[in-house]
Amino acid sequence: MTVTMFGIPNCDTIKKAKKWLQSEEIEFDFHDYRKQGISEALITEFCSELGWELVVNKRGTTYRQLTQEQKDNLNEASAIQLLIEQPAMIKRPILKVDAQYHLGFKADQYSAIFA
Repeated sequence: MTVTMFGIPNCDTIKKAKKWLQSEEIEFDFHDYRKQGISEALITEFCSELGWELVVNKRGTTYRQLTQEQKDNLNEASAIQLLIEQPAMIKRPILKVDAQYHLGFKADQYSAIFA
């Protein structure tokens, strides 16, 4: 089993998810958008697997700072461009287990994934 978590290390949800994986002794790689960057291909893959509407974190500061026009005209193509420019706007964490993507963190959700 190959497990990769995508996100930024100072995010509270990422910290909880990492702690859960470590407590369950599940080995994983961590892809830090800030250090390792993020490609258009990877964001496109996230969006096609999870749906771009779910990948965009609408609760974060970065999203709230967009202009009303940017929010009103958001579609898959414009969302992908914004996520490349502003990776902090990608909902976190995104977890890839083998070829399957999962979004967000809840202990119950992770228990089901790794059952």
